[in-house]
Amino acid sequence: MNKAAKIYIAGHRGLVGSAIKRKLEQQGYQNLLCRTSKELDLRNQQAVEDFFQAEKPEYIFLAAAKVGGIQANHNYPADFIHDNLVMQSNVIDAASRHGVKKLLFLGSSCIYPKFAPQPMRETDLLTGTLEPTNEPYAIAKIAGIKMCQAYNRQYGTQFICAMPTNLYGPQDNFDLENSHVLPALLRRFHEAKRTESPTVTVWGTGKPKREFLHVDDLADACHFLMLHYQDNEIINIGTGKDLTIKELAQMMKEIVGYQGKLIFDPTKPDGTPRKLLEVSKIYKLGWQAQISLKEGIKQTYQWYQAYF
Repeated sequence: MNKAAKIYIAGHRGLVGSAIKRKLEQQGYQNLLCRTSKELDLRNQQAVEDFFQAEKPEYIFLAAAKVGGIQANHNYPADFIHDNLVMQSNVIDAASRHGVKKLLFLGSSCIYPKFAPQPMRETDLLTGTLEPTNEPYAIAKIAGIKMCQAYNRQYGTQFICAMPTNLYGPQDNFDLENSHVLPALLRRFHEAKRTESPTVTVWGTGKPKREFLHVDDLADACHFLMLHYQDNEIINIGTGKDLTIKELAQMMKEIVGYQGKLIFDPTKPDGTPRKLLEVSKIYKLGWQAQISLKEGIKQTYQWYQAYF
């Protein structure tokens, strides 16, 4: 992937896509193709076809997706399965027909069964039932994986599939209703500190365990895999470490400087009991995460304060 190659970053304004764009710019890539959803609606097959016909990208980072936390997945299941299926199908098919040299498809750790053995290995895919709260999204992502693998087998394409763990960082969605747990908590603590609220309520029991990866580490991994990974099988990207939601909340409370009390609401869903990725495969290739969770949350909070 030479520095002058035409590289299309699908979803360049989102959490993941913006980090990949920053990484590639830092590495000196000079020919990045970026389109907003208004400029190019990936759900529109003809629009996607016209884009590929005109621009002829050589490499693709497929980071465009409709994403959200438990409540968003609960409220908009049809949107989550439809939009993701259509967007990824349009891009993957066009990439094959227009001779794209390599495509990286980004999945999610939610593709694994709800009660998969921990940590979750790549071979655990499709060995059990999914977590109901995000099943439509997970099924769409699994379809994307299988589509890439099928195109590789039938057409000889080089479409690789990376499964990141829970992500956070600059450009995240901090909406209290539709965001993931870490940005939602960060905003909640910030608002509680600002208004001197005596309590902050956290959904669920606080017992589920989660792994978190800074999005800049993910971008570094995506660049690394585009250069060094050719396998038709999926590959996990994570830190190999997790903590409880209660421990996460306490860490964030300390970073924000909130002095009030934490309350856990067990009437709200916990989601999957544990989600830790087994990451020896990517570690053996020579990549490891560099940003600690505490340092990453500090950086994210500084970014949040600057922009909100």
